[in-house]
Amino acid sequence: MSNDHSITILYDGNCPMCCRKATFLKRRDRHGKLHFSDIRAAGFEPLATGVPIETLEKQIHALLPDGRVISQMEVIRKAYQEIGLGWLAAPTGWPVLRPCFDALYRFIAKNRLAISHFFK
Repeated sequence: MSNDHSITILYDGNCPMCCRKATFLKRRDRHGKLHFSDIRAAGFEPLATGVPIETLEKQIHALLPDGRVISQMEVIRKAYQEIGLGWLAAPTGWPVLRPCFDALYRFIAKNRLAISHFFK
């Protein structure tokens, strides 16, 4: 995994919703802060991430330059912060709203393939 970026986002390239989010973030990443790694791509090595593939398949993860792994809404908040849209995701981290957004993320992640059919 490259450490030339602020964050390496591990996403499911077989998930239309995940691909849409990756495309959205790539378009807005004017300073090259984000790197994307498709967990379904040939040659992807889950062992290099320190996270089992079964876990990577269930929710979004990201690698930080210091080697830490973050997941779920923390990835979204960090990615938006890196591309200058932190203000947009900030409410998802507010103490009163955070549990709601975290639960919503878990629901969407669990059902993302079914939900993706509505956005074709």
